[in-house]
Amino acid sequence: MGLVIKPEALRPGDTIGLIAPAGPVREKELEDCIRMLSGFGYPVKTGKSAGKAYGYLAGKDSYRKDDLEAMFLDPEVKAVFCLRGGYGSLRIIDRIDYEVIRHHPKIFVGYSDITALHIAIRQICGLVTFHGPMGAELSGERYDEESWGVLFSVLSGRDVKSYTPNEHFFSIVPGVAEGELTGGNLSLLRSAVGTSYEVDTRDKILLLEDVNEEVYAIDGMLNQLRLAGKFEHVRGVILSDFRLAEPGRDKPSLPFREMIETFFAPLGIPCFYGLSAGHCRPNFTLPIGGKVRMDSERGRVQITEPPVIPT
Repeated sequence: MGLVIKPEALRPGDTIGLIAPAGPVREKELEDCIRMLSGFGYPVKTGKSAGKAYGYLAGKDSYRKDDLEAMFLDPEVKAVFCLRGGYGSLRIIDRIDYEVIRHHPKIFVGYSDITALHIAIRQICGLVTFHGPMGAELSGERYDEESWGVLFSVLSGRDVKSYTPNEHFFSIVPGVAEGELTGGNLSLLRSAVGTSYEVDTRDKILLLEDVNEEVYAIDGMLNQLRLAGKFEHVRGVILSDFRLAEPGRDKPSLPFREMIETFFAPLGIPCFYGLSAGHCRPNFTLPIGGKVRMDSERGRVQITEPPVIPT
């Protein structure tokens, strides 16, 4: 399993740092995020990237990279929350000073495009990070009380969480598997294949999620991972609740469930569809690099040991 560094647990009164390492956030989203976190009892520090916009990025690459490092270096900041995904993490993962993170470990939260950072931080530094809701989702109708309650429960170390499947659940290959969790957004995992930052799936439980992709695109990304050997030694696969894009007019497609079952069933590893994690409500928090147990016949996932150090 290699080096495992767990961050210290989050307590009320601890300071949360907000950064935007990928896409930009609207001013109201940032204001709502600060107001909500403060209301929950957490002082907030905002990074320079939080108020930047450079096209589809939250400022130039140097701003976003420096912001990430600065939050890990700041002794007042106990946890680093990403404000949103979008696009941009891949542009900075080879520029980050990972020794800063290794020597100043702390809670790091996000999903979607942030997958690239989760994988790099876990595999280079050994730090357990958290696939969970992002700051912009505290704004307006995007706020989901259950998602944030679960996040703070996991980060506090109070409970070892067990998640049940959502209404879209179906089992593909029944079975039980235990191991370290890795993965995240399918598009980001596919984009890193062939680089120094590609995901290591050996003896892992692999989480996959995505949004607004057509069936053929998901099919293609899964097969790229297959051809790269990413399913050869994996212990189990958890498929989140994919929110599919509608196929174009007069464009032939396959039923999503048929494609998924045809792909995963021959692999013979425990696999199920329908965990609420990622682009869905609720968005349950999972530890990347933490230990989990999955029961694909029942669609259950349990965090088997606290992913944080009690304080």
